[in-house]
Amino acid sequence: MQLHCWQVPMRTRFRGITTREGMLVRGAAGWAEWSPFTEYDDAEAANWWAAAREAAETGFPAPVRDRVAVNVTVPAVDFAQAHAIVSASSCRTAKVKVAERGQHLSDDLDRIEAVRDAIGPRGRIRVDANGGWDVETAVDALKQLGRFGLEYAEQPCASVEELAQLRRELARRGIDVPIAADESIRRAADPQRVVELEAADVAVLKVQPLGGVRRCLELAEQLGLPVVVSSALETSVGIRMGVALAAALPELPHACGLNTLALFADDVAAVPLVATDGSLLVRDVLVDGDALARLAAPSDREQWWTQRLARVREVCA
Repeated sequence: MQLHCWQVPMRTRFRGITTREGMLVRGAAGWAEWSPFTEYDDAEAANWWAAAREAAETGFPAPVRDRVAVNVTVPAVDFAQAHAIVSASSCRTAKVKVAERGQHLSDDLDRIEAVRDAIGPRGRIRVDANGGWDVETAVDALKQLGRFGLEYAEQPCASVEELAQLRRELARRGIDVPIAADESIRRAADPQRVVELEAADVAVLKVQPLGGVRRCLELAEQLGLPVVVSSALETSVGIRMGVALAAALPELPHACGLNTLALFADDVAAVPLVATDGSLLVRDVLVDGDALARLAAPSDREQWWTQRLARVREVCA
């Protein structure tokens, strides 16, 4: 196996970071990415390593489609920036960050108004709170944001129990905003609790955190919910892993959150995996040698990642 440590600056602060980093892995089946967020412990990072090994050593299941519809991602930016991001994209679905620390609901409302204006009345808008609201706050926020027409709200509350309570409360008050579960699936000891508690209408699956494409396919079948495949904020190599899952799912009723390369200022691929006409082609990604050199992580970070991988491999042994 070949290993390459990389760092890529981001165009806009997202998920609290301005630089994304990780490792590329090359095996008999091709390129893979291993990029668990730096705050994750070794046990959680082991799932990400399982996904990288699958992609590098085994490859991907056969696809059932050759294109995957995707959304444009709108960070917690102001009205003008949000409008410009959506207008510049070719996507007919927008995923909008809300509940940003240090901001207010009025900021979210301005941002969603800008997105609705840019995407038009037929475009779809979904919001992602990353568990930033309690139930009462989420009810109030979704009641107000819902006037712009929401496809769904992703992880509005942190726990699966809160999601279930929120979903019941929204139904009781006649607020028609479906709920999607992300962290309550990918970081849960028992993802099935989302179904058991009737906590979500949509399952958001991410290949690296869940241990690989085949594991995600099994989980999707077990959950029995409509699936949206999303990126874990990855380079084209990691996005290719997500595209492989989206391409192999029997049904794919929603646009996927795999068009996140626009958040990066650079990429490792010779031809980056970005959307055209609102979709991604299901294709292989060729890593560019010049990009590997240009984006190589400093020696101290390379050492950090190498030591981390050694520990994670011990966890997997």
